[in-house]
Amino acid sequence: MFLEKIAAGVFGVNCYVISDDETGKAAVVDPGGDADKILELIKDNQFELTHILLTHGHGDHIGAVNELHEKTKAPVYVHEDDLYILKDANINYSARMGGPVVTIDTDVFLKDGEVLTIGNLKLHVLHTPGHSPGGVCIRGEGVVFTGDTLFANSIGRSDLEGGNYDQLIASIQSKLMTLDDELTVLPGHGPASTIGIERMTNPYIK
Repeated sequence: MFLEKIAAGVFGVNCYVISDDETGKAAVVDPGGDADKILELIKDNQFELTHILLTHGHGDHIGAVNELHEKTKAPVYVHEDDLYILKDANINYSARMGGPVVTIDTDVFLKDGEVLTIGNLKLHVLHTPGHSPGGVCIRGEGVVFTGDTLFANSIGRSDLEGGNYDQLIASIQSKLMTLDDELTVLPGHGPASTIGIERMTNPYIK
């Protein structure tokens, strides 16, 4: 599996490009901006972008979605509970962030427990509300993309639109802390970690 992180947009969100080695089919997770960098990476590696995956609908994670969709025709995937956030630039905060003002309609709704196929890669969708109602994490081969649900030694905010602290903690405990310790945690901001490290050291996890 090919995996590369791009610091995208004005907030340097962790955007991830993943691809199946055999077929060249690729997905991008949380393209927060810098569509040109993402498209260049895809072109240079002769990838075919088949999925634009959003862990949630906040403005710092969606800045390049429309351009990527227009130029590649790759469908946009998000959980249905965050659709209202995507559709309103004030609710998704992009109108207040100093970057592009973004509204998005989606193509496909992500569902808890479903498996996405990217060439020969399998990506498992975990609905993890709390940071936002439709927040998801996505587990792949040896990794889990946690968006703004779980960070290295921290967790996502719960004071934004649709956030709920108790729900966030419950999501982390039931959906992430049940995963293998060896899984690499790839969050939406900051450095990578592992499930095992977070289980032992994260002050929010008891």
